[in-house]
Amino acid sequence: MIKKFLFSTLIVACSLSAVHAQTKSKETNKLEDPDNLASQYFSQVMGVAVDATSNIKLYKFIYEWIGTPYRFGGNTKKGIDCSAFTKAIYDKVFNTTILRNSRDIFSMVDPLPKDELKEGDLVFFKIKSRSITHIGIFLGDNRFAHASSSRGVVISNLNDPYYSRYFYKGGRILDPVKNDLMEE
Repeated sequence: MIKKFLFSTLIVACSLSAVHAQTKSKETNKLEDPDNLASQYFSQVMGVAVDATSNIKLYKFIYEWIGTPYRFGGNTKKGIDCSAFTKAIYDKVFNTTILRNSRDIFSMVDPLPKDELKEGDLVFFKIKSRSITHIGIFLGDNRFAHASSSRGVVISNLNDPYYSRYFYKGGRILDPVKNDLMEE
């Protein structure tokens, strides 16, 4: 009887140990997964929730450009403006060709209010003007990447009083536009 009890206890202990090892292994694998590590890293660096960092290619591209100085009409790492930065992201990350000017790009989108924006959508601003003068890429958690005329390529918050004041609309590239551009 004692042998049966000890044997049963040993079986239960081994089973619990195996379950614990499997759980720990899954947690370790999750931590060692390069995409998960990259998501965690970009989440911390860019101030965006981990679950909002689904497009690692987007965050990697932006990270490589952070700090690039602003230059009107520029399109290189020596200097770039907001629409060229946005165009480069769409070319390299989304394999989609968009127009070069923020006002022209707005003609390619389905306008959206701020609360419907998703990672990769565009944000448009009318800064001290009646027409669109600035553009950026929405990242999630009210953050967006853009080429600021005063700070170069940075990540800013839509709730910042300056950007909140001049925010016009968000937008998502229309599917017919994507299809037309891909056929050309």
